Amino acid sequence: MATELMADPALDHPTNVDGTAQAAFPNRIDAERVDDTGKPLPQDIGFANYTPDTPEEKTLVRKMDMRLFPTLWIMYVLNYLDRTNIGNAQIAGMATDLDLTGSRYNWALSIFFFGYLLNEVPSNMILARTRPSIFLPGIMVAWGIISACTAAVQSYPGLLVIRFVLGLVESGFFPGVLFLLSSWYKRTEIAKRMAVFYSGAIISGAFGGLLAGGITSSLNGVHGIAGWRYLFLIEGVATIGVSFIAVFILPDFPTTTSWLTPEEKRLAVDRLIADGHDPRSGKHEGKKRLGFMPAIKDWRTWAFTLLYMMDVCAGTISYFFPTITKNIAGNATNAQYLTVPFYLVAALFSLSNSFHADHQDERAFHIIAFLCVAFVGFVISAATTNNGALYFAQFLCATGIWSALPVILAWVSHTISSPPEKRAVSLAIVNAIANLSSVWGAQLFPSSDSPRFLKGFITNAAFCFVGILTALSLRIALPRYVARHPEVTAEEIEEKREDALRQMSGENKGATEVEQVENAERV
Repeated sequence: MATELMADPALDHPTNVDGTAQAAFPNRIDAERVDDTGKPLPQDIGFANYTPDTPEEKTLVRKMDMRLFPTLWIMYVLNYLDRTNIGNAQIAGMATDLDLTGSRYNWALSIFFFGYLLNEVPSNMILARTRPSIFLPGIMVAWGIISACTAAVQSYPGLLVIRFVLGLVESGFFPGVLFLLSSWYKRTEIAKRMAVFYSGAIISGAFGGLLAGGITSSLNGVHGIAGWRYLFLIEGVATIGVSFIAVFILPDFPTTTSWLTPEEKRLAVDRLIADGHDPRSGKHEGKKRLGFMPAIKDWRTWAFTLLYMMDVCAGTISYFFPTITKNIAGNATNAQYLTVPFYLVAALFSLSNSFHADHQDERAFHIIAFLCVAFVGFVISAATTNNGALYFAQFLCATGIWSALPVILAWVSHTISSPPEKRAVSLAIVNAIANLSSVWGAQLFPSSDSPRFLKGFITNAAFCFVGILTALSLRIALPRYVARHPEVTAEEIEEKREDALRQMSGENKGATEVEQVENAERV
């Protein structure tokens, strides 16, 4: 006899007459067609609570976009300016004033990433249990103060100290934003939005070159202060100002954001569950090992770390764009301006590639194609002695590296999507260790190798080649892995939804800690 159904007014979802939840999915998600994460395609998932692409959902997504992206984009522009303006300062007199001879400048770059590595995972674990609207602007205030204080540095040891502390503080921002975005958007929405967010870094390179050229040339010597010191001071103060505005605009998580109506919260929860995500905030979970140990044990975390590391390490070329263009232009001011087109062209291709990746619901080959572009750029750079060819090659390097990067991060966030804290830790591990590669990446272009920089160009070409092989291997391995390790059961999916809805009403009666750890290990 067919099971009689009744409506549960608290959940607006069918239940059996005995009060147990009726499964929204088949007994186990097991679609024949899968994407490059190994998960079923959205159209193969039948979730009774969710109908995609309704007018209500489109309104919700627009509302999310307007709250998140203008603010996060400006924050990231300033984040990247405060991190990379040392490259502009170096050719504007800082190298002379602080005696940055030999490999000293390279170590000033590298030590930033030691601090970055130490704090990235703990920072994301804290974010998963707190309010992003407070946490992210809070660390922004801190790095703005530190960046402004760089203007007062008088020696090479002092520069090393302040760069280390800057890395320690900045480490929580980028992976924190990645986690926040992956807590709001579906797989077919995330790559383009990560590209829009990451375009802040690319545009900051262009804007940073223009700004640095203007500040260092027009303010140099004013009140007896060097122009490069004004660069750090002005950009640091701007960062602090924006952080105070961001507190009032940024959201928290779908279940805990005050400016969503109850109906919008319910829709935000259901669309994430239908997409294979866990919409609950990290507060529902017990010990930190719930996210940390499953992320450490998951081989996918380390495979994505290798892929992202190859791209990021090749991307350290951006710190040396001013040096390369100075060899071409002959003076520091023109060199600043010559770097601007690299970033503008890269931003255009990065956005186009990510939008197409989302439209096709495919990531692997969108990464491979642009890593091939970067590979060709580095090969040309190593082979040529012609300034025109060298300058053109930097367009290929920048475009290839930065077009692949946001798609890689989108691939990570959807592949390792649940529970939330495991996703937070995995994103932090991938980003932290990959950025640590910048320590040796910054050593690949010593001043003694100028103007050819053969070692750096050849090594970066090798990084791109390994990245291509890694992406191809993941494309083959992930569907096979998921076929051997099926996704969660319908009962576990329903538990996510009920727990998320309880969070919306201030209740937290989720699974026991033992059950949560078992589920995390299984996912």
